[in-house]
Amino acid sequence: MNTVKTVRELRAAVARARAEGKRIGFVPTMGNLHEGHMALVEKASQRADFVVASIFVNPLQFGPKEDLASYPRTLAADQDKLVSAGCQLLFAPEVEEMYPDGMAGQTLVSVQGVSEGLCGGSRPGHFDGVATVVTKLFNMVQPDLAVFGEKDFQQLAVIRTLVRDLNMPVQIIGEPTVRAEDGLALSSRNGYLNAEQRAIAPVLYRTLQQLAEAIRGGEQDFAKLVVTAKAALEAAGLRPDYLEVRDSNDLRPATGETRQLVILVAAFLGSTRLIDNLALEI
Repeated sequence: MNTVKTVRELRAAVARARAEGKRIGFVPTMGNLHEGHMALVEKASQRADFVVASIFVNPLQFGPKEDLASYPRTLAADQDKLVSAGCQLLFAPEVEEMYPDGMAGQTLVSVQGVSEGLCGGSRPGHFDGVATVVTKLFNMVQPDLAVFGEKDFQQLAVIRTLVRDLNMPVQIIGEPTVRAEDGLALSSRNGYLNAEQRAIAPVLYRTLQQLAEAIRGGEQDFAKLVVTAKAALEAAGLRPDYLEVRDSNDLRPATGETRQLVILVAAFLGSTRLIDNLALEI
C-alpha cells in the first residue's frame, strides 16, 4: 500500500490506476481504525479494483467544545490494518493540504432537510463540515464508488442527498454496523470508556431492540415508547441526547403510516457521546 500526503500525489496514483482500466473505490475515515472500518474497506475491495482510503481528522466538523485535540491519531497501526483489508492507496493529508487558505473563508456545502435535528441539532455546523470535506475528497479522488457505515445513519443520509442533489457520479454504498459480541456498535469513541462504562454501554442497543420489538408488536404511540426508552437509558446511567423514531427514507418524523422506520439514539456515558440506530420495516 502506498501512502501519500498531497492532492498532487493522490491524483497521480489514481490516474495510473484508472489508466489501467481499474474501478476506483473510496473509504474516507478519521483514523483510529477498528473492525467496522475494515468492513468498509473490504466491501470496497469487493466492488472495486483499486481501493483508496483517507485518514483525515477534519477540524471543520468539530464544535468548539468537542474532542478535536484529543481525537486518537494512530497512523502506523491504521496503515497495517488497511493493508490487511485490501487497501492499495492511503491519502493522509495535513490540515494545511485540505484547507490551504485556512477554514475561516472556506466555501461550505450545506445539505438541507436530512441534516436537521438529531446530530445536526446537537452539533450545529457538524454536517456542513462533513458535507464540505466529503465533497472535497470526492473531487480529489474522483471515485466510482464510496462506502460509508450505517452506524452513522444521518451522515449516510446526508451524503446520499449530497451526491444526488449535486449530480456527483459516485455510487454510495452503506455497510451494516459492526458490533461487539454484547451488541455495542464499534466506534473510535468507545476507547474513551472506562471498564465500568463499557459494561453499561450495551444498554444503548438493547433499548433500541426493545423499542423495535414493541413497534413490531403493534405499538404506534412513538412518543410514549420514546419516553419509556429514555427512562430505561437514564436508569442504566446514560444521559440521552436524543431518541427518535424517523422515516428511514427521508428522516422525517415517523407516523402511524410509516412502514420503513429507523430508531436513532445519542446518549452520553460520562463525557463520551455514543450513537446508534436500528432500522425496521413494519
